[in-house]
Amino acid sequence: MKNTFLPEIQFFIDYLKFEKRYSSHTIRSYHDDLVQFCGFLGKQFGTFNLEEISATFVRSWLASMKDEDVTSRTINRKISTLKSFFKFQLKQGRIENSPMGNIISPKISKRLPVFIKERDLADLTKSLKTNTEDWDGLNTRMLITVFYSTGMRLSELISLKERQVDFSRKQLKILGKGNKERIIPAGVELLEVIKEYIDKKRKVFDKSDDVLLVSPKGKKLYPKYAYNLVRSILTNEIKTLDKKSPHVLRHTFATHLMNNGANLDAVKELLGHASLASTQVYTHNTIEKLKNVYKKAHPKA
Repeated sequence: MKNTFLPEIQFFIDYLKFEKRYSSHTIRSYHDDLVQFCGFLGKQFGTFNLEEISATFVRSWLASMKDEDVTSRTINRKISTLKSFFKFQLKQGRIENSPMGNIISPKISKRLPVFIKERDLADLTKSLKTNTEDWDGLNTRMLITVFYSTGMRLSELISLKERQVDFSRKQLKILGKGNKERIIPAGVELLEVIKEYIDKKRKVFDKSDDVLLVSPKGKKLYPKYAYNLVRSILTNEIKTLDKKSPHVLRHTFATHLMNNGANLDAVKELLGHASLASTQVYTHNTIEKLKNVYKKAHPKA
């Protein structure tokens, strides 16, 4: 097998890294998808050049994944990767036509966001106040509090610097996907928790990283550590959740805002979504709430 378009893949990855400034996680996904595609074509069709790749090649790869019971959501992500890759090659003049023109993405059922009910969240918050004797407890409280109060992504929170917290203006400056900045208001309770954490950090560690949240050794939190802390507390405290990841708190932030009358455009800005379509999934829960109000209040319901 000879992979004859690996250099083009690297050019594309460099473009995503240095010009588009995508996150390392996103870049790794693009890279892995393309290397997998390249490997499949090498096994099935032997040696070939980039311009020889046709829609037939792509459909063969997609069909092989369906045979392996790969989910439609994953297949759609890989299709999106190929579309971006070949679009880039067109712009660079390396190909004259993209093989993705007639490729149709499989339909997927929309998954509604999993979120925590307000009363359960209130109980969780109370339990966190009594569990701050060690750094695992302090970090758990901080992660839950900041996630729910701001709707940040995991990558955004573990990279958050102290200087991004503006106590006087009561706001946080977040660096999101594509290095896009956004401002999130910070309530008094959140700022008090952050200040208490910073004071504790400075007493315990002579010198710590510039990031807000640190490990028990005073270093920047790594994603798996933060993920496991959140998963553990959600598993122990809220038994009804189907999912127990940090992203559930982002969904909870958005859902509670919508259910309490927040404007969809405002929620979009707070979440850092590029498109309103990504935010509209939260309107479902608002509609469900209206249905419940209707059933309880209308004589003919």
